[in-house]
Amino acid sequence: MEIILAVAAVVLFILWAISCRRKLAVMDENVNNAMVQIGVQLSSRFDALTALLDLAKGYAAHESQMLIETVKFRRRIITAASTPDDVLKQEGVISEAMGRIALVAERCPELMADENYAKCKNAVDSYEKMLHTSHLIYNDSVTKLNRELRIFPSSLLAGVLGFRQRDYLEAAENQILSYSK
Repeated sequence: MEIILAVAAVVLFILWAISCRRKLAVMDENVNNAMVQIGVQLSSRFDALTALLDLAKGYAAHESQMLIETVKFRRRIITAASTPDDVLKQEGVISEAMGRIALVAERCPELMADENYAKCKNAVDSYEKMLHTSHLIYNDSVTKLNRELRIFPSSLLAGVLGFRQRDYLEAAENQILSYSK
């Protein structure tokens, strides 16, 4: 009888450990997926930004070419292994480029009147809004994972299984939705 109880306790512990591992793995993968989605949005935003830069090139060739080279040099792909700091750096590159494009557009009213410029600008703004939504999803996923990692009894196995808390994406207020004017 004692052996049966001991075996039952061991089996229950193993089942609980498997269940806990599975739940943490799903949450960890949700965080990774959310980061990849941010990468997709940033990549699309960079593509729209590049189209905007190509349009501006005709109006301020030297400045636009220099900006295109800077953006290409500083652009990095965001993956599941990227950190929130990596994302903020990439958003900074885009914000800097958008600010410089805005200066070119102010000096060239015919650029602002160009229909293609307006379409590209709207595309950049649209991706910016989607990126903001992706930030919210990422931070929500991080909250769920971090909470589970701190709650007993999951906290007992989390470290042993290699799970760790993740950092939140905390963008400066002026970076998100700052060019939707």
